[in-house]
Amino acid sequence: MKIIIDTDPGQDDALTILLAIISPEIELLGVTTVAGNVSVDQATINALKTMDLAGRTDIPVHAGADRPLLRAPIDATHVHGRTGFEGADLPDPTQKAAPGHAVDFIIRTVMDNPPGSITLCAIGPMTNIALALAREPQLRTRIGQIVTMSGAFAEVGNITPTAEFNVYADPHAAAIVLESGIKITMAPLDITHSLHTSAARLARIEAIGNRIGRVVADWLRFEKAFEAGKYGTDGGPLHDPNTVLWLLRPDLYKGRQVNVRVETGSELTMGLTAVDWWGITKLPGNVFFLKECDTDALYDVITERLARF
Repeated sequence: MKIIIDTDPGQDDALTILLAIISPEIELLGVTTVAGNVSVDQATINALKTMDLAGRTDIPVHAGADRPLLRAPIDATHVHGRTGFEGADLPDPTQKAAPGHAVDFIIRTVMDNPPGSITLCAIGPMTNIALALAREPQLRTRIGQIVTMSGAFAEVGNITPTAEFNVYADPHAAAIVLESGIKITMAPLDITHSLHTSAARLARIEAIGNRIGRVVADWLRFEKAFEAGKYGTDGGPLHDPNTVLWLLRPDLYKGRQVNVRVETGSELTMGLTAVDWWGITKLPGNVFFLKECDTDALYDVITERLARF
């Protein structure tokens, strides 16, 4: 399958890219960056570093939106560190971002390929995708699907009491995407909290013995230190890789087609995803919402794929 990863790396974003690169089922056409965990400039540097780490500098990285559609920018450097890549010291990237804005790359790639053949993996704020939809309305019928790490139902919020970070960082963009009519699968906090990055699991990744295994383990130890302190555990949720993992092994997840709307009018609940799990509103389902997963099997997939590098 052909995919574009739209991202704001972030250590776990980089793991997502690595899993896509090493999986023969996936053809990664490009990476587009957006302001979120870190600034778009830093996110672009981090994406380029990931390509160097994987030895795939042939895959283009396009810089995108540097701020949300309407709200003031926020970041998650309190979780990911100043650069977003704290925990592992990687050299400066050997190449620069590809020419052209991320939004133009998304539009051109989707329109130049057969209808329905491109999957977008949205693992940051959805600003670039919302802008692309505004620029080229035909994308609504040309994009095959969007798989996004965003939102929450029972877990509620991780950046505010009621909102997940990727949605809260640009709720208006998320609302546009969810209302687009495109086929959407959402990996929410309900799933990511199931994939606990325990010390034993990270030790297993490190024990792969290659450089990428060691870097990923060091990245996640740093990133999850904040959440370990927050939740009183020996690790934290594994977020963004669930998008690529779902593409690789949908049999390891369970979910339901439901209606999901994004709150954009209330400061108290800004970015909340109103998930109609029980069909109370009778509104049509616009999202396949993942709710359960086979945690041990998914960590087996992660370890097996990283061992291929």
